Parts: sequence; C-alpha cells; structure tokens
Amino acid sequence: MSWTLWFIIHKSQGDTLYLFFETKNSIKMHGEIGVARSIDEGASWEFLGIALQEEWHLSYPYVFSYNDQIYMMPEGSRKGDLRLYRAVKFPLQWTLEKVLVRKPLVDASLVKYGDYYWLFASDFSRFGTEKNAELEIWYSDSPLGFWKQHKRNPIYRSDKSLGARNGGRPFIYEGYLYRLGQDCSGTYGRSLRLYKVEKLSTDDYREVSVPLQIEMADKGRYAWNGIRHHHLDAQKLPSGGWIAVMDGDRVPSGDSTRRSLLGYTFIISFFFVLMAIGFSLGAMNCTSLPTSCISFSRRNDWPCFWSRPQFNLKVRRTFASVNRYSSPIRLQLSPSTCFGKLLLIILGIIGIIVLCAAEHFLFGGDGSEQGYLFKGQYAQFTMVAMTYEARIWNLNLYIKHYSRCPSVREIVVVWNKGKPPNPDEFDSPVPVRIRVEDHNSLNNRFKVDPLIKTRAVLELDDDIMMTCNDIEKGFRVWREHPERIVGFYPRLIDGNPLKYRNERYARKNNGYNVILTGAAFMDSEAAFKKFWSEEARHGRALVDELRNCEDVLMNFLFANASSERTVEYVHPAWAIDTSKLSTSAISRNTQVHYDIRSNCLANFSAIYGPLPQKWEFGSRDDRWDL
Repeated sequence: MSWTLWFIIHKSQGDTLYLFFETKNSIKMHGEIGVARSIDEGASWEFLGIALQEEWHLSYPYVFSYNDQIYMMPEGSRKGDLRLYRAVKFPLQWTLEKVLVRKPLVDASLVKYGDYYWLFASDFSRFGTEKNAELEIWYSDSPLGFWKQHKRNPIYRSDKSLGARNGGRPFIYEGYLYRLGQDCSGTYGRSLRLYKVEKLSTDDYREVSVPLQIEMADKGRYAWNGIRHHHLDAQKLPSGGWIAVMDGDRVPSGDSTRRSLLGYTFIISFFFVLMAIGFSLGAMNCTSLPTSCISFSRRNDWPCFWSRPQFNLKVRRTFASVNRYSSPIRLQLSPSTCFGKLLLIILGIIGIIVLCAAEHFLFGGDGSEQGYLFKGQYAQFTMVAMTYEARIWNLNLYIKHYSRCPSVREIVVVWNKGKPPNPDEFDSPVPVRIRVEDHNSLNNRFKVDPLIKTRAVLELDDDIMMTCNDIEKGFRVWREHPERIVGFYPRLIDGNPLKYRNERYARKNNGYNVILTGAAFMDSEAAFKKFWSEEARHGRALVDELRNCEDVLMNFLFANASSERTVEYVHPAWAIDTSKLSTSAISRNTQVHYDIRSNCLANFSAIYGPLPQKWEFGSRDDRWDL
C-alpha cells in the first residue's frame, strides 16, 4: 500500500486517537479508507486495517459524531454522489446510511454554525480548472439531511490558487468560523489558505483571507512539505487544548511513473547515440538497401517488399539518390578527419551523460523522498563533526550543505581547540550545537552526549563532502542493521604483521573488514558507551598518545563484542576532501599516517584480539556496496 494524503482525527473514549486516511489499493488501483490508532497522544500509531472500501475510489474520510453515533462522509465522486456511512463496530465496520447529495462533490466538509449544519464542497462535474476554482455551500437542520443548495451557488468562483477547494475541516475558534482552502496553482494542493468567515446565511456568504502562520522549512523539497501540503484537520479536545494533523509531500504525484518514463526515454536516446556513432564509423550503412529485400526469394517466391517491379525500381532510384548526396557528408564524418574525431568525442560524451541519466532515473533515489519504515518507526539522525578554529571555512560549507539533507535532525560540532563560533552564524535549517571540550583529544568524537536525541549518529569529518542522496542511502542501510558500523570508506586489515592500507587494496582483494568512522553511522547509545568503557581505557590512552586511530579502535571494540558481522559498506557516488582547499588537513603526510595506524593495529590486536575475516563487495541486492 502507498500511504496518505488525507487525515481525519476522531477523539474516542479515553485518550485514544483514531486517524482515518486514504490508502491506495495496489491491485484495484484506487483509494480505500484506512485507520490507525494512537494511545500516546499521537507520538506513535498502530495501523488497524481498512475501514471502508468500495468498487470506486474513496478519499477524504470526513468523520464526525451525531446523536451518539459515529459517521463517515468520504469522497466518492467517481460514483457520482456524496454518501454517508455509519459505524456499526467502530472503527473497522461501517454500513451505508444514505446518499446525502446526488452530485459528485469532492472534499465535502460540514460544520454546525448558528441554526444550521453547513456543507462546503466542490462540484467535480465542472470542466477544466473550474473543478478546483469553485465552492458550493449546502445547509440543513441535520447532518443527515435533507440538504438544500445555497442561493448563490457556486458562491465562490475565482482563480484556482485562491483556495476555493476545501483543505480540511472547518473549525470555530474564539467564536469565529474558519475555512481551509487549497492553493491549487501549479499542482493540486500546492499549499493551504485560511479564511475567516464574516457572513454566513442562507442567502449570503462572505469570507476574508487571514494568515495561516505555518512556518516553511528551509530544506526545500526535502522538507516534510517540500512539494505541497493541502489538508489540515484541527480539532479542540475535551481538555480545552487543540490537536491537528497535516499532510505533506516530498514528491509530486506520479513521481515513480515520471522517473520510469524518463529513464526509458534516456535508454532509447542512448541507443540512438550508439547508432550515430556506428554511422560515423561506417559500421552502419543507413543509405543503402540490400538487394535481397527488393527481389524475389528463390526459396519461397515471396519478396521482402510486395512484388511490384515499378515499386522496386522507385526504391532503387531513391536510395541511389540518397547515397549520391550523402557521400560528401559521410566523407566529412570519417574518423580520419578532425571533424569526424571531434564528432565522435562529442557523441561519446553525450552517450555517457544519457546513460548516467537513465541510471539515475531508473535506479536512483534513496527512499528519503518518500517516508520509509524500519521496524514500524520513522527516524532521523544526528550529525557529529569534530573540528577546531583553523577549519572554520570547512565547517561553514559542511553545515550549509548537510543541514539540508532530509533526515538530519541536529548537527553537533565537537569543538576541540580555540574560540568557538556562534551557532546562530551558520546557515542551517536544523539546530547546530557547539560542544566545547576541555582538552584537545580525538577521543572526544565518541563522547557520551545525553543531549543527543536520536539513536542514529553520523560521524562525518568536516572536510568530507558527499551528496545527500548518498548520506540517506547510508542511513537506510544502518536502519536495516543498527548493530553495525555502516559507512563510506572501507579498509581491509590483514597480513602478518598487520599493515594499514587504502581502499584500493581492499578492492583488489575484493573485501573489507573495517569501516572508517570518520564517515559512518552507528548507534550512539551502544557505540559511545562501548568506547568509554573500562575495556577501552588502554585503547583510548594509545589514541591520545599517537593522536590517531580512534576510528580503528572503535572497529576493534565492535568486533570484540560480537561474533556476527559488525561493519557494512555503502559506496558513495562521489566524495570530495575539502581540506585540500583550505590547507588544514589533519594528516597531510599519508605514509607517516599509515605507519602510525599500522602501529595501532599491532597494539589493538594484542589487547582486543583479531579483526574478522573480510566481507565481499557487492553482497547487497541493491548493489549499493559495489
């Protein structure tokens, strides 16, 4: 099932909340009404099942109570009417009560105001943009009907961006009635508008726009409402407080279909480029026709073209003419000419670009644009970067980039040396916290921090720049295996004595058993406590002495604590070391750096035992570890 666009909350007995929403039946390819339950004031939800399904599309499940009965008024405009259902056994069993209005009304919402019940809806039998640009009002003495049309229907006719179509349950606040409307400019439900109703009677209606005061996040399309938000259900609880549910999309409707179409289009384009290259090299001849295709076959007397001598003669003349006029062009396209060589280079570059674009649309994406679950929970992670005053340029770039990644909740800067910066000076849509340390130590990277609110932590050096897409892939893999160190820089530690080598060596031997924690996800609670345990005391002392190897120590501690696999690699599309631009790299002499680490390996293996055998690249089905 694909979840969600419309939400309705119904307050039941006690402190239980029920959430009704549209969910898509992947077999029938139309909407059904699902329901979930929360017993902790909305902090978590349990999916109960499908509350209502019909042979036609259902959405916008407007739920309300009347005379001790619970009713649902979903949109079913494809049936051509507006129907009311009554709960037989709440919340999963419903029966049809009656047809309220025999018109295809969409997003119908009702409210008790004054002497009447008022029904706001849009008539979807209209044409073109009028479907989202008109509003009708109906009124009745009872929500069960009989419903009468307002004398001025459609009472609202304007540009579709001005909120004619309903965007949620009307509500009364401080004695005033408010109506929510959708801004449908650009796409259906791009955003919400709020209107204060100044006059509502059987023969008159007047409303004015007022600020909705919903703060827009700075994460762009990666915000929870990065593409659109179009329905809000706000209700006053018996306690006097308010609760509201609002939907939001990170991707436009039909995004998966659009990506597939674009991907296959680029694949077709790639084959055309290959044909052009073949034509240029003379491997393909598109200006001649085999004689056999315009002559009779001796075996079966059937020609490739219909047996007509005059037609064959015309075909021969046509292709002869094409050959004659195309010869100069083919001569220019010859690989032996400068123009031909340049053309082949251009076509080759275009082919590579087109193929990469096809791969991006067909196999790209990391799941962050659409909410994804792990063991029934959604999650975010905290980024931790360790730095000092000489690397402030790196830090500014780092925070500006990574703070806009979808799942980042907070960035914690471990400040080891110098005067700390003001967190407010950074360009970041998420909180930035500067944790100033008493002394300069690499062990501070893994310091237990009770202020970190997420189990997932991404330890990422401030001089590494990667795409948010790669970061989200790593986060998704970690959520599959939260007991592991999941990162982007693999190493293979082997030999006698153990020797520290680069990633090239690991790939040459098709395996790895260490993940550098300078770019890795881990469980902050388990990993940090492990690092600061008594068991790790001697290892931490060696890290302080050599001013190196804190990430190698973490790998040994994980390997020593489990007989299962403890590391997993995710291949980034690209990564840039920005310290090369700021001349502030911590380890500028690579050979000396590697020698120190080889020394660490000898000491750590003597204290904590050997590292596990290697894990091969390419073991994941999604091929993210190649």
